[in-house]
Amino acid sequence: MAAARRGWLVFGFSPEEAAGEPGPGPGPRHLEPGPGGIRRVWPAWSYVVVETGAGLEVRSAGLRRPLPGWAEALPSETHLLLRGPAGARAWPRAAALRGGPPAWSRDLPPPGPPGAPPPPPLPLLPGGFVRPRPPFFAALPGAVRARQLVLGHEHALALGEAGEVHAWGGGRHGQLGHGTLESESQPRLVEALAGVPMRTVAAGGWHSASISETGDLYVWGWNESGQLALPSKALAEERAQDEDTGAGAADLKPCQEPPAAEDTAFISIQAFPALLDLPQDVEVSAVSCGSRHTAVITRSGELYTWGWGKYGQLGHEDDASSDQPRRVEHLVAEGLRAEEVVCGPWTTYVCVLER
Repeated sequence: MAAARRGWLVFGFSPEEAAGEPGPGPGPRHLEPGPGGIRRVWPAWSYVVVETGAGLEVRSAGLRRPLPGWAEALPSETHLLLRGPAGARAWPRAAALRGGPPAWSRDLPPPGPPGAPPPPPLPLLPGGFVRPRPPFFAALPGAVRARQLVLGHEHALALGEAGEVHAWGGGRHGQLGHGTLESESQPRLVEALAGVPMRTVAAGGWHSASISETGDLYVWGWNESGQLALPSKALAEERAQDEDTGAGAADLKPCQEPPAAEDTAFISIQAFPALLDLPQDVEVSAVSCGSRHTAVITRSGELYTWGWGKYGQLGHEDDASSDQPRRVEHLVAEGLRAEEVVCGPWTTYVCVLER
């Protein structure tokens, strides 16, 4: 029996569009494989770093440049940070794409003996964590023993060894989950999740998500574009405008607004973690957040997305936004099983297997 083929699909904004060139449209496109296929991806807004069988490679519009000797990437639009066996380095974006000296470096302890557990993934480093922009390194309090750390535009989440979640940074959109809109300078336990061990966390631009050990999905933060899959007033108004073709408008009084769903409680900011019910009560195995959209993979290998969709990043072959989880039917139609999902700011990368 032939082994199932593995590949990566991309939905949404493209490096060509970032360079001012015509985009590929809202449909899915295949991420061109390198030697030995693509193993991991780290997307930024205008470029992406991929890991192939030959190592890391940075790809932008009309450019592909190998990054020999490096094992992990943390990209942004200002800098690219890389980690290798002996240290971490950061370059300004232009220097990273074309070659040039680093702007920052940090030596790391030598790797452990054979069989030792691998280090936790970036942005974690021994003693703290890194950001892909200055200041590059920040220490973590000794009480926070993180096995995963993720970064939003203004905030950070750390997943502890016992499944507890800490959040800090900017909080004006409720993205910290502490029930307020206040910022926090140091990691603070998300008390609403205490007693519910989490398996993974994700941070979007100004929203957050986590998956419990039992496959439940929790979301909190900004919901302006429906990125929490909670009722969004902005999207409801957009839908009303789209559906209003003039029929029946003459029956409205000059100052009367079109009728709205009176029973709907719109949510702009969700300052506490909310348990999200997905269609058919599916269990979730993976989650990733873009700037204003969210993608999850179920344990049966289906991909659901919601939030801002202007560039087709939701994978529904249109540019509509949604405040409801929608299954990506393209994968179902093509007999593809979703294995991994990684959101860039305006993109969604999904690793698929042929069923």
